[in-house]
Amino acid sequence: MSIADWPAAERPREKLLDLGPKALSDAELLAIFLRVGCVGKSAVDLARELLQEYGGLRPLLEASQAEFCKGLGLGAAKYAQLQAVLEMGRRHLSASMKEGDLLTSPELVRNYLSAQLRHQPHEIFAVLFLDNQHRLIAYDEIFYGTIDGAAVYPREVVKKALARNAAACILAHNHPSGIAEPSQSDHRITRR
Repeated sequence: MSIADWPAAERPREKLLDLGPKALSDAELLAIFLRVGCVGKSAVDLARELLQEYGGLRPLLEASQAEFCKGLGLGAAKYAQLQAVLEMGRRHLSASMKEGDLLTSPELVRNYLSAQLRHQPHEIFAVLFLDNQHRLIAYDEIFYGTIDGAAVYPREVVKKALARNAAACILAHNHPSGIAEPSQSDHRITRR
């Protein structure tokens, strides 16, 4: 049965317009992105299969082009479209951080940094430079490393902070492994 034959309240697009995007499941959101299914499968059925195949929404969204295009109904055009949507989301979050005093809680900072760094395949050391009201002046990725480490030079961080006339800094780096526990080298660089 085609989605067009479903009751209006159950169709993903109409449900989103009536109840908002938070009311939709991952499969329903993905179905809206896919727009169409394939022979014998609605877009929602295809979305459910893809989520099962990739192990969830995040692994699907972070798949390389080659991995993504292996999925049924997915090709280079859908991959490009997805990358554009993801980048728009990152830019939206980045722009909203520049508009005012949004660094009012650790959760806001974590969400912002997570959006910036979570998709990176290697370690990146980044700095949020803040003014004296803790508003964002700039976000800079300063050092790039490998899958399990990045060389960090405190002198360079201080030089950049002074050049930006920053009153405060938030230092961050990602763990491509997904393990959030700080390593011994994380502790050492924090002390330095």
